[in-house]
Amino acid sequence: MAYVKPNFPSKKAFIQAVQDGMTVLLYHPNSDITGAIIPANGIVAVEGPHYPAPHTWYANVTLENGQIVRIK
Repeated sequence: MAYVKPNFPSKKAFIQAVQDGMTVLLYHPNSDITGAIIPANGIVAVEGPHYPAPHTWYANVTLENGQIVRIK
């Protein structure tokens, strides 16, 4: 699972930010240890808010050329 930056408190806030054109970055925590990478194209599972807060929302995002084009 990946996180999004900035740290959105809800899926609704995340979706609204993307619709409004805000730049949202995806990242894997501890990627230097795990070797996990975010693909430029494909589907990535994301969750929020960030640890240590309990995760209260989850989404699958479709990326094209590194940009979020769809959120489920």
